[in-house]
Amino acid sequence: MPISRTLATTFAAVTAASIVAVPAAAAAEAPSVQAIKQIASGLNQAWSIDFLPDGTGLFTQKDAKTISKIDKAGKVTTVQTIPGVSVTAEAGLLGIAVSPQYATDQTVFIYYTTSSDNRIAKLKLGQTPTPIVTGIPRGSQYHHGGRIKFGPDGYLYAGTGDGQNGANAQNKNSLGGKVLRVTTDGAPAPGNPFNSRVYSYGHRNVQGLTWVNGQLYNTDIGANKLDELNKIEPGKNYGWPTCEGPCNTAGMTNPVKAWPTSSATPSGLAAYKGSLYMASLKGGTYKLDVNGNGGKLWTNLGRTRDEVAGPDGQLYTITPGAIYTSDGS
Repeated sequence: MPISRTLATTFAAVTAASIVAVPAAAAAEAPSVQAIKQIASGLNQAWSIDFLPDGTGLFTQKDAKTISKIDKAGKVTTVQTIPGVSVTAEAGLLGIAVSPQYATDQTVFIYYTTSSDNRIAKLKLGQTPTPIVTGIPRGSQYHHGGRIKFGPDGYLYAGTGDGQNGANAQNKNSLGGKVLRVTTDGAPAPGNPFNSRVYSYGHRNVQGLTWVNGQLYNTDIGANKLDELNKIEPGKNYGWPTCEGPCNTAGMTNPVKAWPTSSATPSGLAAYKGSLYMASLKGGTYKLDVNGNGGKLWTNLGRTRDEVAGPDGQLYTITPGAIYTSDGS
């Protein structure tokens, strides 16, 4: 694995599970600095995390097909196994999103792969999921997308993959290779550009979604040339499979930043303390501005799958086998 450039704030000599102690006198002179700290381990392809109103984390494990809780002390409890999940190299139980109205509706949303498609379902914890979006293309092994998040407008957004068929990304009638925007019943959200669930298209494998001052950004995994950070506008075409990274093709929108697939392969994306944190399946996490300028932190962790700003003010980093918290330094 190539050694990627790290930010000046990276503490390469600090192990993933340690905290840098700051004496009281020093803390009075400068902000406390916390290295990344492991709070859970032994997980089976952890993929996504979101939070209940009381601060309890809910996370998915792709291969275990489970939703689990993690409390503030790091105790992990399995909630349930999701039936009908098909596991391959990239398929399984993927994204999770807690309803913004959870206090009243007690509803959680998940994205998962079946033997025939990828789908979004809603459920009350411990109960059988009810599918609300079906027919998202799946590949035999790869390109499932899987990230779901509620936007600041209250609608549910989903990043999908092209299902190993690039033509899906350019077909506005396909749910593959898209960012989708739907209601909590799975219907097209009001104001969508094509009067369908499709919000943007021309993507290959979207696994990261976040907002900065109301502006949506996503990450898209490239084929063998370039990965992308995109600023998403409704109705825009982001080029795949004609373009991988920037190109000059009329009608196609270039990414704000692209990286060689050998160094990035981006997954989850979070806005935290004025920066973007982009998980990297090639190892570590990128700390970036909205133009994609920056470099990697935590390269000793191996591949990172998700980055989420927690309600406790900490940044949560998900790897296949563990969950970490940090202050983003």
